[in-house]
Amino acid sequence: MSQHQTIHTDPENSSPRMADRRQDIEEWSRERSEAIASEEGVDMTEEHWKVVTFLRRHYLEHGLADNARELAEELDQEFAEQGGRRHLRRLFPEGPVSQGSRIACLPVPPYNEDASFGTAF
Repeated sequence: MSQHQTIHTDPENSSPRMADRRQDIEEWSRERSEAIASEEGVDMTEEHWKVVTFLRRHYLEHGLADNARELAEELDQEFAEQGGRRHLRRLFPEGPVSQGSRIACLPVPPYNEDASFGTAF
């Protein structure tokens, strides 16, 4: 199992050190994200890639979010001009935090089971 797959399935692997997180995600490829998106029924567009890029940059800089709601709020702010939560929900029907993180090959933040914490806006 590759390192990014381990992180994807085990969010406890999120290190507080940026160097560790950089190493954790270095094996990522656009093709891997496209394969996951295809499995989830998402046709990736440039708008999807902007969200994936934001999520990956956020994870690298800050580590795993304390909870999905926190990351959902940051996504809403980042993409406010495009329509915020509604725009993100159209791109990722299962939620921009949970589905977006899976497609980005990142751990899904905790407390994501409740629909209000990232699976639905």
